Amino acid sequence: MTAMHDMLVRLYALPELAPALAHCAAQGVTIRRALVPEQPSVIAFICQHFPGAAAEVGVAFGRLPVACFIAIRAGQVAGFACHDATAPNFFGPEGVAADARGNGIGRALLLATLHAQRAQGYAYAIIGGVGPAAFYARTVGAVDIAGSTPGIYAGLIPRDPSAS
Repeated sequence: MTAMHDMLVRLYALPELAPALAHCAAQGVTIRRALVPEQPSVIAFICQHFPGAAAEVGVAFGRLPVACFIAIRAGQVAGFACHDATAPNFFGPEGVAADARGNGIGRALLLATLHAQRAQGYAYAIIGGVGPAAFYARTVGAVDIAGSTPGIYAGLIPRDPSAS
């Protein structure tokens, strides 16, 4: 795993959630908090598209309320975003199916999840091990956390490639 830096988001300065949800709804996509009975379907989606995220998503489903938001398109999972999975106040993991990207789903999932963290009383959220830094900076004003590489992920045991 390549070491990636962390980013910080000011939760008290988030963009409004409603327009992002409405944009997705106009495309037939629903963004909402997952329910515990949906865990097998969500984990199956993640194992197919983002296998490295399955353990963290499992933890998010163990929280009440469930700390995983999902995008549903045509009755199927099209994306997900979690919080408080690897560490308290961490956002992630997040992922959108390749054929659903570029339609605002990732933005809506990000905002729904960060708004949930703000509702829990957090003033800031950490996006750990950032991949698309420009997306997070543009969408929610996330800023790099200096010296955060490799951060909490230092010494992480590599995923067994035969488990894919």
